[in-house]
Amino acid sequence: MGKKAAGPLTPPLKWAGGKRWLVPVLRDLYLTAAAFPLDHREGAPGEHRHRRLVEPFVGGLAVSLGLLPEHALLADTNPHPVNFYRWLQRGLVIDIPMENSESCFYESRRRFNEIVAAGSSDSKEAACLFYYLNRTCYNGLCRFNRSGGFNVPFGDYKTINYRRDFSDYALVLGPWELQCADFEQIRTGQDDFVYADPPYDVQFRQYSSGGFTWDDQVRLAEWLSRRPGPVVASNQATDRILELYRSLAFEIRTLPAPRLIACNGDRTPALEMLACKNLGSAANA
Repeated sequence: MGKKAAGPLTPPLKWAGGKRWLVPVLRDLYLTAAAFPLDHREGAPGEHRHRRLVEPFVGGLAVSLGLLPEHALLADTNPHPVNFYRWLQRGLVIDIPMENSESCFYESRRRFNEIVAAGSSDSKEAACLFYYLNRTCYNGLCRFNRSGGFNVPFGDYKTINYRRDFSDYALVLGPWELQCADFEQIRTGQDDFVYADPPYDVQFRQYSSGGFTWDDQVRLAEWLSRRPGPVVASNQATDRILELYRSLAFEIRTLPAPRLIACNGDRTPALEMLACKNLGSAANA
């Protein structure tokens, strides 16, 4: 397992659709491969803790910090969280003004978009501003227009606890590899444990300037189905997502998610899909 800081590290960003709540289930799958009840093939359960963790959609970092792998390859098409995590690897200390005020927020958003437009989105200032905007904006959303500009409005929270010193994250994140890339561009190995948590199959998918379409969902599922090692994917359990993964011979489990559908006043609890492949047969590969 990876090196630990003095205490447990929490995800440093707010993240819509974050998987902190799912970590106990994923931990069982990653450490023992014993938690998925449909996997009764000969050779299961096995252990996967020795494998490199690969996350093509690292998002808010909740899963990686929950599993604490010794080796990890963490990727995302959104360059801004990737840049922020790279600065965490260097022991980031934030040195910009951070206030829970509308004027400070919109000035910081203007400055952040100015930096991005100038091609300096890998700078320390960009990382600091991204953290501030994430903590201060509405619902911690990460949304961009088609020109790449951050366009989430002010969140109007009563209180916000900002953090400035992230030096304790460097010890854990230091050995992990970070990439800004599409999932098909990252190089996975036969021994890797792949966990994929793409943008949900819902109406809002403008997580990055390019969005994430149904064709991307199909492309991802087919790419995952070709991985030789253990694979776990999560998504909202829509009918077409379930049909897609079943058609590719994944084993499916659904479980209640800690959110509501909230579409047109619908207060139905949401269902999460967990799709798995090669958990037992590849356990001792």
